[in-house]
Amino acid sequence: MADKPRIQTTTVGSYPIPDWLAALPSESARLDATRVVFDIQKQAGIDLPTDGELYRFDVNHPDTNGMIEYFIKPMAGIRTALGRTELEAFAKKETMKFRRKPAGVVEGPIAEGSLNLLADCEAAASVAQGDFKFTVTSPYMLARTLLDNFYHDFESLIMAVADVLAAQVKDLPCACVQIDEANIPGNPDDAQLAAQAMNVVLDRIDKKKSQRAVHLCFGNYGGQTIQKGEWKKLTNFLNTIHVDHLVLELAHRPVQDLDALKDVNDKIGIGIGVVDVKVNHIESADEVAARIEQAEKVLGKNRVTWIHPDCGFWMLKRSVADRKMAALAAGRNKYLGIR
Repeated sequence: MADKPRIQTTTVGSYPIPDWLAALPSESARLDATRVVFDIQKQAGIDLPTDGELYRFDVNHPDTNGMIEYFIKPMAGIRTALGRTELEAFAKKETMKFRRKPAGVVEGPIAEGSLNLLADCEAAASVAQGDFKFTVTSPYMLARTLLDNFYHDFESLIMAVADVLAAQVKDLPCACVQIDEANIPGNPDDAQLAAQAMNVVLDRIDKKKSQRAVHLCFGNYGGQTIQKGEWKKLTNFLNTIHVDHLVLELAHRPVQDLDALKDVNDKIGIGIGVVDVKVNHIESADEVAARIEQAEKVLGKNRVTWIHPDCGFWMLKRSVADRKMAALAAGRNKYLGIR
């Protein structure tokens, strides 16, 4: 990626499930769909595409992108068949206020079980035809979805999840591994523990082969923000995580949120969301360019290294997602004077 513009374009992760994949799901269809997703992004002008996270698609749960269950269900030590008592116990904890059902119940030491990120990353690599980004949900977010009947200590639980994920990311054949976290922006009091767990994972990524990115947002379900918070409470957290660049929700946020990023270590590249995934409005190239200009006025020239959507596209229609990606690249090109 050395020959790319100083501000590069990327997507965050998910892409809307193609209707034909949902109608006739199979391994070959999923691989074909992944190939299509890569091609769409390249045609739109995306420098570092994602695989669309289609490997997480479950025909039995087509309304989710598998950010949680894909990781939790295969792990050993976790039972995903739940009874009434367990549902009630999790609901009383209120660790995930928007989610009343746990992803699983921890009954023994957590281990990888049948989780195999390498296989899915290799499948994506086989059709990527170039650099791409692979995404992994953070141990903090995963741990908060669990009912713990074994460790009885949240720090022990989250570190057990972190150890499993760390072993999974060490040899992934991709240009960038991105850790996704949509909970800590609304729970800044847990920032130190979350950073400790995320660093266990980030430190196992081969820095000679892959960049390390962390995506942080305030959640999105049906166009609704899930977490309440502000970036200024997370500055220390951002400076603590062992990351090459950040991927931050900003298009759907107040303008003053940019001010908080002034204190981010200048060794960390800043990626700003310039496309809002919570609305169907298609940004113009001028709108995207203006958001980049505003960010550089606040943060300084060369501090913005990436632009991207605020979050993944899986809840949008494909026609909307595709045009938003095209606007993303067009706006960057307009701002930098690229023809």
